[in-house]
Amino acid sequence: MAIHLYKTSTPSTRNGAVDSQVKSNPRNNLIYGQHRCGKGRNARGIITARHRGGGHKRLYRKIDFRRNEKDIYGRIVTIEYDPNRNAYICLIHYGDGEKRYILHPRGAIIGDTIVSGTEVPIKMGNALPLSAV
Repeated sequence: MAIHLYKTSTPSTRNGAVDSQVKSNPRNNLIYGQHRCGKGRNARGIITARHRGGGHKRLYRKIDFRRNEKDIYGRIVTIEYDPNRNAYICLIHYGDGEKRYILHPRGAIIGDTIVSGTEVPIKMGNALPLSAV
């Protein structure tokens, strides 16, 4: 895992580092536009909390929290930053050709295989039901 260090040109870039594994191009069929008109407005659209607004436009990534692809092995292809939550997500290519996002398991790297089911080994990234633990 390569880490790129910034060349210090301003005080804000001092001691900064970026992980080179992280990609930022999401899959088109796993994202959709999210209507975000909060920004301190009430139901009528009138500003009630001042000095809130703007922000960068964000696309919502569909995350697979259920992990219901049982006993089908998947490979981690990319690790991306999700701007809607303070977390990284992984793009998984399953053996049957399906692609899904999951939350990034700590310590998982690109190329790792994961699986979910009842008889899978207990290791980082695998998903088991609570009855099987």
